[in-house]
Amino acid sequence: MALKYRPDVNFLREILETRSGVTLSNYPHPIIAREGRPFLGIALVAALVATSVIGGWSWPFWIVALFVLQFFRDPPRTIPLDPNAVLSPADGRIVVVERAHDPYATREALKISVFMNVFNVHSNRSPVDGKIEKVEYFPGKFVNADLDKASTENERNAVVMTAAHGQTITFVQVAGLIARRILCYVNAGDTLARGQRYGFIRFGSRVDVYLPLSARPLVVVGEKVSATETVLAEF
Repeated sequence: MALKYRPDVNFLREILETRSGVTLSNYPHPIIAREGRPFLGIALVAALVATSVIGGWSWPFWIVALFVLQFFRDPPRTIPLDPNAVLSPADGRIVVVERAHDPYATREALKISVFMNVFNVHSNRSPVDGKIEKVEYFPGKFVNADLDKASTENERNAVVMTAAHGQTITFVQVAGLIARRILCYVNAGDTLARGQRYGFIRFGSRVDVYLPLSARPLVVVGEKVSATETVLAEF
């Protein structure tokens, strides 16, 4: 029996990275977030059952299934190679770029916040390479995540990390008006690579990033950003 040739994935990845100037993330990639697979399965079964029972009137069920599919999409992203870049941890819109107090690392910091609506990808990714110093969860309210008070009043999960060059960076998952579930898969002592998936927030929320005051912001309020691919700031 002839052996089927299987190219070495790491070798191909190295070639593509060298030619494109970016790092390829999560290859092969699942496309649909694992957190959404049960919801998508339920939605599709409901739509199929409705189609068999009520025929053409089943279209609302298919719209719901399409919404669930788009919400839980988790596409692969390319990772900029600049070692001084701080990457966006989420898709969405910039709502804050200002000096603020970082209550998790107890310091004054540059704060950049990304608001995610229900049409954004909700997979969260590490903004830098580094080692996690602590992970803290705080119960709270579920006010509109677009509001400034959501950073301190809403349910949230904070990760404090020491970046590869020694800088402290804090990134905080904040629940929103509809979001009722923050998922974080890392613990103190873990290491993360830039662009690595570390968590997920279901249905509308925000991520706050606290950086050293010496960091230079590269985004402005109102700008749309993409997780991993958009550079928020430079050290």
